[in-house]
Amino acid sequence: MSYDRNIYEKAEAEIKRRRYHAENEQQKKLNKLKNEIPEIEEIYGRLSQTIIEISKMIISHKDNFEENFEHIREKNLQAQQMICDLLLSYGYPEDYLEVHYTCQKCSDKGVDDDGMRCSCFINLLNKYSIDKLNEDAQMPDCDFNHFSLEYYRGIKMSDGSDCIEYMSNVYTVCKNYADSFSSNSESLLLFGKTGVGKTHLSLAIGKTVAEKGYTVAYGSIINYLDKIEKEHFGKTDGEKSDTIEILTNTELLILDDLGSEFEKSFYESVIYNIINSRINLGRPTIINTNLSMEELQRKYNERIISRIFGTYKILRFMGEDIRQLKRLKEYS
Repeated sequence: MSYDRNIYEKAEAEIKRRRYHAENEQQKKLNKLKNEIPEIEEIYGRLSQTIIEISKMIISHKDNFEENFEHIREKNLQAQQMICDLLLSYGYPEDYLEVHYTCQKCSDKGVDDDGMRCSCFINLLNKYSIDKLNEDAQMPDCDFNHFSLEYYRGIKMSDGSDCIEYMSNVYTVCKNYADSFSSNSESLLLFGKTGVGKTHLSLAIGKTVAEKGYTVAYGSIINYLDKIEKEHFGKTDGEKSDTIEILTNTELLILDDLGSEFEKSFYESVIYNIINSRINLGRPTIINTNLSMEELQRKYNERIISRIFGTYKILRFMGEDIRQLKRLKEYS
């Protein structure tokens, strides 16, 4: 997968920051202990000397290298054990002076022992790519605390039941989904007329899931399709990215306003590709649409419909347009 140069630079800067922070914290601890436990500084001096000895041996190609190396290694281990014993005797854990890197596999270098990009670096590239996709979709008040059920009070549904009770159940389903989210969570289809809370609750789920450390991509289907079309036909002004791959591999994808896009065979193919690929990979998706079930069936081909209707949990949203209700309240 190709990434924008700025994303590479940002990931590299973060890897360097992590490594500097971990090593700086270790040095702070060492400086503290040198005053509290003077023997520590002397032993660390011996460890530094062993490194110098090994370097000289390698450069000079001395005979009996293996024998001498084993002797130095034994001295090194003894010194390390002395440090552990001292730390324990002064009430510190024996690993107190170890460097605690964020990634133990690559010690925050971004590459493994074979010179390949470490998974921690790839994860950063994916995270920053998703953040870039999400830039235009920031909605800071769209969380569960800012979702008010009062806008559904006093509204009767077609069967005579109270809308607030029905939407309270929908809210609970969404909240529980966010709280218990995992990579094995099911996908959701949220449908209902405009302004009844679909985008708000789906983004509330996204925020909760992102706070758990999962990667979340959320945005309008129109914006995603426009970006993918430009990439596909080479109209991105030299910017390198692969939106389809990002949307396919993010741990949670939220597609807002499905059905609002123009009818193009290319768009329909892309939508099918993303939905089908994520189902095959077992990755959860949340789709919002203002269309009814019947309208969805008329708009999309059977392959898309069968995958959504057959594998997604379907939640119908009811009520009046909350945006209009808010305006009426402001002017009343």
